[in-house]
Parts: sequence; C-alpha cells; structure tokens
Amino acid sequence: MTILEAQETVDQWITTTGIRYFNELTNTAILMEEVGEVARIMSRKYGEQSFKKSDEAVDLGDEMADVLFVLICLANQTGIDLTDALEKNLVKKSIRDTERHKNNEKLK
Repeated sequence: MTILEAQETVDQWITTTGIRYFNELTNTAILMEEVGEVARIMSRKYGEQSFKKSDEAVDLGDEMADVLFVLICLANQTGIDLTDALEKNLVKKSIRDTERHKNNEKLK
C-alpha cells in the first residue's frame, strides 16, 4: 500500500465506519495517547522497565499502526499529502545531514 492509498483507505473508513473525523484537536490528543502507548511498550521491551501483567500481550506493531492511523487522519483533515511531505522532508534531511552523521563521533 502506498502512502496515498493509505490516506485514501483511512478516509474511506472514517467516512463510512467511523462516520466522521474527530476534530483536529481531539485527534492530536489521541495521537499523543497512541504515541504514549508505543513508548510504554518500548520502555518495557527494550528499556529497563518490566512488563506489567496487563502489558504482556500487547502488540507493538498494532500500536504503531494506531499511531500511523491517527497521523493519517490528521494529514487528511489538514490537507497534507504525506507522500509529498515525506519526499520533501527526506530531501531536507539529505542536504542538512550530508556530513553531520558521518562526523558524529558518537555514531562510530
């Protein structure tokens, strides 16, 4: 699935199953909540925290998909073409960071 197809699929789902988009502020709060869920799993799986019984069955991929879904909702609501935005962002990073990471002693 391309990013454009994902944006179209999410829009179709929202306008049928979901009825309508939550407003942008609500979706921003939901995005923060979903990112927090990813952070909780990461801190337990890869960090030093231990899993709680209620967290043992969580699916990191599913939680990341929740983040992506809400981010796509926000992009659709605000008229952002995520394909275009990502392409421009990669160009920016490539120009800005051409030597930056190669010269970072922490990465050697």
